[in-house]
Amino acid sequence: MNPYVLSTLLFGLGLGTTITFASSHWLLAWMGLEMNTLAIIPIMAQHHHPRAVEATTKYFLTQATAAAMLLFASTTNAWLTGQWDIQQMTHPFPSTIIILALALKIGLAPVHSWLPEVLQGFDLTTGLILSTWQKLAPFALLLQMQPAEPTLLIILGLSSTLIGGWGGLNQTQLRKVLAYSSIAHLGWMILILQFSPTLTLLALLTYLIMTSSTFLTFKLNKSTNINSLSISWTKSPALTCLTPLILLSLGGLPPLTGFMPKWLILQELTKQELPCTATLAALTALLSLYFYLRLSYAMTLTMAPNNLMGTTPWRLYHTQLTLPLAISTVLTLLLLPLTPLMLALLNS
Repeated sequence: MNPYVLSTLLFGLGLGTTITFASSHWLLAWMGLEMNTLAIIPIMAQHHHPRAVEATTKYFLTQATAAAMLLFASTTNAWLTGQWDIQQMTHPFPSTIIILALALKIGLAPVHSWLPEVLQGFDLTTGLILSTWQKLAPFALLLQMQPAEPTLLIILGLSSTLIGGWGGLNQTQLRKVLAYSSIAHLGWMILILQFSPTLTLLALLTYLIMTSSTFLTFKLNKSTNINSLSISWTKSPALTCLTPLILLSLGGLPPLTGFMPKWLILQELTKQELPCTATLAALTALLSLYFYLRLSYAMTLTMAPNNLMGTTPWRLYHTQLTLPLAISTVLTLLLLPLTPLMLALLNS
């Protein structure tokens, strides 16, 4: 793609998200989301591969449906209450539709089935944008709304953590595994949204860091399935040693960064007298942990199969910048001791 065209599209992507961040009016927020969607579509379809075009079409139809629901619900809210303000969602009917529309936009269960299929059709760079940047604008709207629909949010959160763990168990494609991982992490954020928006923000921040380091690791190794992970030790032995730690951080094991949001969220749910919800969430985290352990096992404890497809690749010089990977890996592994500082910064 022409660098000028790519720069324009990335500028449009950033501008759309920024408009949604800054808006307090539903029409302006909707316009930002539409700009965001229209800017990323050419980036998704740039390789002209049939799978990429199919995934782009699915993504466009899903986002258009969610945007139409959002516009319908905000218009209904203005008709019922006379308010266009995002923070003045007092009527339960439009509030519920908007929550479901934003859930469809970010891929929460039970409206999640488009996400693994779409992510599988893209390369890892586009998948990284879809899994990180594209979650920011809908989450900004959810945080502004402060939705008072406790039952709906808990159902969405628990079903996402359960399906995100369950769906990733039998996957061999890394992009689908990361899609189900994304669904499970988003479920944790939605669970705690109504009780502690600060914790939702913290969980979102740690999710962005951990997902970035995972995608960049797989991109450096040019790995797209579990079999290709087992020959990654020939390309970058040091990174192969660190990758299981990154995956276990995604799974939420101490003393890694990923333990921090899960620990604080379970603590907050217990304080809110929801022990059953906290127990279910903790048990569904074990499902996710299983497939992260499976990836770690395939990467570090198995030798490559000695057939034509699994032969050791040439150690070609890679052109990927390693600084972003280095920074995100350090943050993925070592942020847990800074938990009090991060809570203080987010609460201030």
